[in-house]
Amino acid sequence: MPNMREIRERISSIEQILKITNAMYLISSSKLKKVRKQLEATEPYFHKLQSTLDDILYHTPSTKQKYFDKRPDIPEEERKKGYVIITADKGLCGSYNHNVLKLAEQEVAKSHNCTLFVMGQVGRMYFSRRIKKDIKAVLDAEFMFTPQNPTLYRAREIAEFLLEKFETKQLDEVYVIYTEMITSVKFETKIIPVLPFSRHHFAMTEEGRLKKLPKASFHPSPKVAMDYLIPNYVKGIIYGAMVEAFSCEQQARMTAMDSATASARDMIKELSLLYNRARQAAITQEITEVVSGAKGLNKEE
Repeated sequence: MPNMREIRERISSIEQILKITNAMYLISSSKLKKVRKQLEATEPYFHKLQSTLDDILYHTPSTKQKYFDKRPDIPEEERKKGYVIITADKGLCGSYNHNVLKLAEQEVAKSHNCTLFVMGQVGRMYFSRRIKKDIKAVLDAEFMFTPQNPTLYRAREIAEFLLEKFETKQLDEVYVIYTEMITSVKFETKIIPVLPFSRHHFAMTEEGRLKKLPKASFHPSPKVAMDYLIPNYVKGIIYGAMVEAFSCEQQARMTAMDSATASARDMIKELSLLYNRARQAAITQEITEVVSGAKGLNKEE
């Protein structure tokens, strides 16, 4: 059995860890509330944008647009694919990073010519090591965006970057791999296609669908309107994925820190019992020594 000094030192160190895990839980909770509020404030705009694009395609189905170019003349094995992978900048969030990296690695293994655009230090460090050994892909070294505190400004920069790559034919397809929050305790790692667009990208659900007008006119033309609206819609997709991923990271960290805090409290209880037993044993031993000494003195007398 360890002595009382060792037990006290261990209890003290666990109490310090408990303070840290509890503080991290509160910080993640605060960040989660803030970012969900931002998403709720911007969602109506992007839903309206989606319905507007759906309305344009409904009235002008034959409109040709560069972002709808599927490039059918390029065979599958020669298509240049880009994957935007959203991970965290740090760990201590359960299996959040592992699930994203696992799905990303599975998708990359299917591609013959792909480029990785990784957000987050965890994913960046992971793929920088794996590409040198097992993965046949290119890691874009200039794509240095952080997933922390997502903003529309950052989403616009990423959207413009990807659209330029697509327009200049450096990429033929673009996908985003991120984690979506289903409920507060359930997450799902997803991959969504971003470019090229298809008609179903803008199809609204029955709840969000507006009544179609029999006639509509677009000035100066449907093509010009879509050239302006689609980049904003891509910005909305990127921003939504960033917010969902950041929310999942914070929720996963809250769960992990809550479990760590509960475990620390349990350990402190067990060590307190052990400390009390050691203390009681020490007292009993001291009493026994005093009594034995007193008996010895009485015998000498």
